[in-house]
Amino acid sequence: MSFEKVKRSENYSEWYNNLVKQADLAEHSAVKGCMVIKPYGYAIWEKMQAQLDKMFKETGHSNAYFPLFVPKSLFEKEEKNAEGFAKECAVVTHYRLKADPDRPGRLMADPDSKLEEELVVRPTSEAIIWNTYKNWIRSYRDLPILINQWANVVRWEMRTRLFLRTAEFLWQEGHTAHATKEEALEETRKMLEVYATFAEEWMAVPVIKGVKTENERFAGADDTYCIEGMMQDGKALQMGTSHFLGQNFAKAFDVKYQHRDGGLEYVWATSWGVSTRLMGALIMAHSDDEGLVLPPRLAPIHVVIVPVFRSEEELDRIAETAQRLRKEIEAHGYTVKFDHRDTHKPGFKFAEWELKGVPLRIAIGPRDLDNGSAEVFRRDTKTKEVLPLDQISSLVPGLLNQIQDNLLERARSFRETKLFPVNTWDEFVEAIDKKEGFALAHWDGSGETEEKIKELTKATIRCIPLDVAEEAGTCILSGKPSTCRVIFARAY
Repeated sequence: MSFEKVKRSENYSEWYNNLVKQADLAEHSAVKGCMVIKPYGYAIWEKMQAQLDKMFKETGHSNAYFPLFVPKSLFEKEEKNAEGFAKECAVVTHYRLKADPDRPGRLMADPDSKLEEELVVRPTSEAIIWNTYKNWIRSYRDLPILINQWANVVRWEMRTRLFLRTAEFLWQEGHTAHATKEEALEETRKMLEVYATFAEEWMAVPVIKGVKTENERFAGADDTYCIEGMMQDGKALQMGTSHFLGQNFAKAFDVKYQHRDGGLEYVWATSWGVSTRLMGALIMAHSDDEGLVLPPRLAPIHVVIVPVFRSEEELDRIAETAQRLRKEIEAHGYTVKFDHRDTHKPGFKFAEWELKGVPLRIAIGPRDLDNGSAEVFRRDTKTKEVLPLDQISSLVPGLLNQIQDNLLERARSFRETKLFPVNTWDEFVEAIDKKEGFALAHWDGSGETEEKIKELTKATIRCIPLDVAEEAGTCILSGKPSTCRVIFARAY
């Protein structure tokens, strides 16, 4: 397999970019800053989507769909949200093209088709959704509203990277309406737990749950909860957010409900989302110099069977056993690929399926048939084991579970080696610059200090961990009193 070798340890960024393209996950499109998600990459996203969708519905949510375009007047109603996203917005001003009289064969916006009101291409959907909820909510009987949307959004990013940051990306966004503050806060935290469970149990990526600082919270939110994952270069990746919106959007769009006693009150709100950025997390958390390493629960192909043969007669003989084995494994609910192509040698196929991160590979040759055995290769440990052919199908479920558990434990152990409690500025800089990890440091709580640290080191406060214990200390920069440690890191 002609995988251009760029070592992860030597150039992490180039390694990532090469892997995304050569593992056939995605590629750049003709639209600057946008990507084409290829079938193999989309298959992984579909598995993520299916499991998350199941988890959302199990917690009482239903799917709906809202328009891609948001009238500018609606977008402007919640000022903090509008200001927060203004620099990233794409705007539609005309609805028709016409031939350009000065440039034959070219088109131009038809001046006669200028819109009466400009349309913002959604960077997020709070505005259009809360304008809709105003028509849905009249009394306490209409609450709660628990809606999720699978959609695309556009944020006109200047610096893009496949999956991690693109001008258009796929995501889900939940938008809920509640009668009380307590219900909305419960929803916000519940969805954070859903995201954390998915990250750890399906992606095999351990995460830290926390709250964003005021500087880092979602525009228009009273609080933003997040899950932060550590990638193999020690940088942080925000993998999901859940926002307590208070009554901000209800007030902006005048959404009130009538109490049982007849009084009126503004509705309480949440929003929460994850995106195709999770694909980037999956790649960066586990993969190696040979290619992808996929947790079985998200792998499009769980097992690949590669025949080792020299003639058609040998292939026919192997195929009979391989097809029987495939059906036996598929009966357990797994996806199996029998790679019987005669256009590539076994070595090429081994490298190709390693590159694509298939968790288990079974190699069968004529001698294996004679011995009643086959070679089984684990992608996570790169170990081979010769197992009896008549036992392999019954052993596959256990092996895949072991791989899933091992990837989570390996990522968790790695993270533990990269968490550095620091007490001084010098220790902080060393943790960020030389040790390349998360610094657990005291901070005085001011936005000014937070911004100064970011300016000096490019490290940001990723979150105030939810499970952080109170601990008296002094801020690493200002020397002012602090009551707990927060997590600083450089991030994607």
